[in-house]
Amino acid sequence: MSLKRYDAAQVTIVLANLLIDSGFADGEFLTIEQDAPIYEKVVGTDGQVSRSRTNNSAAKITMKLAQTSDGNTLLGALVNIGILAANGADIGPMLVRDRVSGTCLYTAGNCWVSEWPTVSYDNKVTMRNWTLECDDLVRVDTGS
Repeated sequence: MSLKRYDAAQVTIVLANLLIDSGFADGEFLTIEQDAPIYEKVVGTDGQVSRSRTNNSAAKITMKLAQTSDGNTLLGALVNIGILAANGADIGPMLVRDRVSGTCLYTAGNCWVSEWPTVSYDNKVTMRNWTLECDDLVRVDTGS
């Protein structure tokens, strides 16, 4: 049996060629969730089961950053570019990779920030939850 390793500091996140590599929330800092299942099942009256492929590879990604993270500046600038410029200037490729194992990989050719994070202030550092959307997530899930 071999030793498995993981290091959260070795997770690379790139959106529209902007590297987000620090300032992550303590604990869970990234979630990737498919919009739809791969297959949908239909069971007929007689019990026959059929499945159909959804062909929906869209996904939602939530990135949790400390309010002090430089990533907030980068993502905020990207949102403003999309608002101020025409033709989807804020849409770009996305990459998430675990550099320790090198085998967990999530990519999309088209990804964008879908909404501003909720902002709160406290007597300690708070978090900003950025919601990203992509239309064509390709994923390689492995044990790392």
